Amino acid sequence: MIPVEASIPIYKPSLRSIPLHFSAACFIGALFTDIAYWQTAEMTWANFSAWLLAAGLVTGGVALLAGLVDLALGRFRFAGLASALYVLGGIAIFAISFVNALIHSRDAWTSVVPFGLALSIVAFVLIVVVSICGSITERRIARGY
Repeated sequence: MIPVEASIPIYKPSLRSIPLHFSAACFIGALFTDIAYWQTAEMTWANFSAWLLAAGLVTGGVALLAGLVDLALGRFRFAGLASALYVLGGIAIFAISFVNALIHSRDAWTSVVPFGLALSIVAFVLIVVVSICGSITERRIARGY
């Protein structure tokens, strides 16, 4: 008889998961506040966007460090195209959001419209793609291949 422990693989959740999702939520929130600023021209929305981008970049940095720990501990493996897109897409989101934060440091209307809003939209699309690739990668790791 096979012991139960030997037949069920143990899946260890990633350390990068929570800061990565919080970072994505901040970047998506920045898109919503950029749209609100575009529609109302109320400067408070631009300030909210700048703060959300800053919080997303800080937690994205924490997620990057946690991802390196996951890689060192074997909780993350490169398994095909999905994991490569997951990593490269995450780096692209961070870089685009960093440039977006620099654009949001301008004064008034040009801090958001048109380039800040466009970069927020690009970051959102990349977040969706990276989320799909991340779920494929996590499923493969959980199954052990």
